[in-house]
Amino acid sequence: MRLARFLAPAVLAAGLVVAPAPAASAATLPACQHFYPGPIPDRPVTGGQGPGTLVGAVDVSTRLPAPGSVSGGLGADGKVTFTFARVAGAKAYRAFRNGQALQWISDWGQPTLTVTDASPCQNANYQLYAMTAEDNSPGSLGQISTAYRLDAGNRLAPYRIPAGTTLNYRVTSYNDVAQTALGYSAGPGFCAVDARIIPWGTRFSVPGYGECYAADIGSWIKDDIVDVWLPGSQADAWGVQRLTLTVH
Repeated sequence: MRLARFLAPAVLAAGLVVAPAPAASAATLPACQHFYPGPIPDRPVTGGQGPGTLVGAVDVSTRLPAPGSVSGGLGADGKVTFTFARVAGAKAYRAFRNGQALQWISDWGQPTLTVTDASPCQNANYQLYAMTAEDNSPGSLGQISTAYRLDAGNRLAPYRIPAGTTLNYRVTSYNDVAQTALGYSAGPGFCAVDARIIPWGTRFSVPGYGECYAADIGSWIKDDIVDVWLPGSQADAWGVQRLTLTVH
């Protein structure tokens, strides 16, 4: 009889038993994986030498402002869908999840600008920027938005690492002169991070280096490693240092 009472509400006229589909929940999503699936060599601390003159903060204030009014969340279909407001002067937008390109949105006057993630994961950082042109050139890219994460109610909410937070990290260095993964031209003050943990746009100070602006990722930049940009041989001289970073 206990079984009969349990099944009765789900019995249809045709005599079929239909189990209700479980509601999608942020808590049941799979863990976000690092984008690089290959082996990552151990990076033992070696010590090293800084650039001498500390690097100042990167200025992105002249770029298009980041899109705002982000609204959406995890739906019953298991997808994360959200909308955002237009930015004056923008021709297109890009959306990212944990520093990985998620969607390109051309603005042709559609009523709503929408992003969909069909394969969401736990505590993913969703971010956006606007572009003055659809060529993805460094000069056309706007400021990166704050990160948005699913909250307990399965809705997207702004997320940032609180100012004053300290992180005990291994710090390495690179000297690539191409675009960062975000799209800006690499140079002093830009850093590569594991964007699952440190969202792009996060600013933090690095002892012996100066100010860092998270705008890049790397195959070997995972968990407690950040990569600071230095020119030429200065990158080699930096070595691998264990330092306490302070978030601004």
